[in-house]
Amino acid sequence: MARYKDEQCRICRREGQKLFLKGSRCYTDKCSVSRRNYAPGQHGQKKTKLSEYGTQLREKQKTKSFYGVGEKQFRKYFEMASNKKGITGENLLQILESRLDNVVYRLGYGSSRPQARQLVNHGHFEVNGKKVDIASYLVKPGDVIKVRESKKDSGIIKMNIEANNSRPVPAWLEKDAQNLSGKVVTLASREDVDIPVEEHLIVELYSK
Repeated sequence: MARYKDEQCRICRREGQKLFLKGSRCYTDKCSVSRRNYAPGQHGQKKTKLSEYGTQLREKQKTKSFYGVGEKQFRKYFEMASNKKGITGENLLQILESRLDNVVYRLGYGSSRPQARQLVNHGHFEVNGKKVDIASYLVKPGDVIKVRESKKDSGIIKMNIEANNSRPVPAWLEKDAQNLSGKVVTLASREDVDIPVEEHLIVELYSK
């Protein structure tokens, strides 16, 4: 799958807000959004008024960047959300929150979603006792996510646990810090999603 490989902070500057793609750096004075709060590029400081389509497109791009999802996969998630009962926009966010890399981040075992995705891809975690190295794996209620026994001494894991100890775990997850694991109690609801996303704009964009 195509992956954005340029500077992560440019994405935040383009969206005009912190997407927390660089972990702890985003909370310091080194954050690019704090230092240069305008879009990247030669014409980044120009004030432009977005059209209705432009506003919807930026909302979609921002959401994709939050979760680190490509266009093809994002559209697939939208189709899944459309086919489920309930509100399409909320279903979409629920699916995105159910990704394994997001769950690892939410449990505090990754300092950012990009790092959590890398840890999953490198085989640091298991789901229900089986190794899973697919970041897009969708968890379901009752699933237990755990750091694999051979990876418990990993310096990155230990550092993240210490650094993210005070980060609140959402109500739809249960964290067992002693056993370096977590359990999916239920699927995320709209109230559990703390990301500033106006999902109705994404629905409007794809419904055209």
